[in-house]
Amino acid sequence: MAGILDVVVVGAGSAGLGISYLLKQQGRDHQVLERGCIGETWRTQRWDSFRLNSPNIRSLLPGDSHDVPDPWGASTQHQFVAYLEKYVERHQLPVITGTPAEELSRDDELFLVTTPRGVFQARNVVVASGSLNCPKRSPESAELPATVRQLDSSAYRNAAELEQGAVLVVGSGQSGGQIAEDLALAGRSVFLATSRVGRLVRYYRGGDIFNWMTLSGYFDVPRREIILPSGKLPPRGLLGATHTISLQSLSAQGVVLLGRFLGMTNGSLVFGDNLDEHMRFADESSANVKRLIDAYIGRAGLNAPPAEDDPAEVIAPRLADPPIRSIELATSGIASVIWCTGFRGDFRWIKVPDTIDDDDGQPIHEEGIGFVPGLYFSGLDFASTRKSGVIPGVAEEAARLVNHLAKRSAS
Repeated sequence: MAGILDVVVVGAGSAGLGISYLLKQQGRDHQVLERGCIGETWRTQRWDSFRLNSPNIRSLLPGDSHDVPDPWGASTQHQFVAYLEKYVERHQLPVITGTPAEELSRDDELFLVTTPRGVFQARNVVVASGSLNCPKRSPESAELPATVRQLDSSAYRNAAELEQGAVLVVGSGQSGGQIAEDLALAGRSVFLATSRVGRLVRYYRGGDIFNWMTLSGYFDVPRREIILPSGKLPPRGLLGATHTISLQSLSAQGVVLLGRFLGMTNGSLVFGDNLDEHMRFADESSANVKRLIDAYIGRAGLNAPPAEDDPAEVIAPRLADPPIRSIELATSGIASVIWCTGFRGDFRWIKVPDTIDDDDGQPIHEEGIGFVPGLYFSGLDFASTRKSGVIPGVAEEAARLVNHLAKRSAS
């Protein structure tokens, strides 16, 4: 093995590569370890029609030119993986693929990263595997019979790969809404068990919503103001990559909207009486973001065009009357259930004391800076601000963490 490194970066996704670029700019001896290929999660956990929610101009990593073709277009996952590969080649970053980090431990002042290729020793470690790579399912999934195929959003590819029959999608956040629409466009019969999650329009007042959220400061809201009273973080709002998706627009495409999935009782799927609440919450969240943007446009004195109605927001919903509270599984035709109920990070391989919370298995950190000196976490959802964990936040977070690491090394 090589001698003692200044830094080991675990993960060659956008977060890890952004860190690596800035470490190289500072001349720091480091290695990036990737369990599979560059951008592994983008390769293996996205469906066929998937496109990035952030436009190309807002999906650039540190050091890259903003002179990009189709700046407001939405890349496919394959295009983004190709971009990551070219980024590594263009900047000659020290990435070792096919090298999973099996254990992270500590020996005196050094971190030890155990891999199939041997043990890497480093003074600092940046864990850039993110917190959105392990799907979570509701406990109610255990109540479904073996005759129903269950899969997570990360395993869904296209409608043709599913068994014949209707599909129940559980969760109406980004993945749930986009997958429900993908299935409906493929002509499948779709039921959507909704959840209390926000929603965004794709375009507003002449601009892409991501651009407005960046300029207006919406993305800069700190983590402490985002955390719910329960102590949990909210899910990301439903946003279509190329157009607005709303619950009402999905219903107009034939998707049967339901309340929250509560489990099974006597052979029937049971749903909550909260569909109206979920639709109202989604509409109000969209309106709130637009008001924030309007206020910014006013303060900045911008000559933006007036707001126009978005077809997905003004279309009349098609709702069952009376609302559906239960569906008999045997006669429903439902053959598949897709769980779009969120993700978490897998940090079981980290064996450094005072690093991982015993209750939820997630990192103990302050804005990505671990409590153990020299240990950092990059790419965690909402780690510092609303921007944390999404591609447009990579450059800012990478600069902050690498600068902190540099000051620590100099002290």
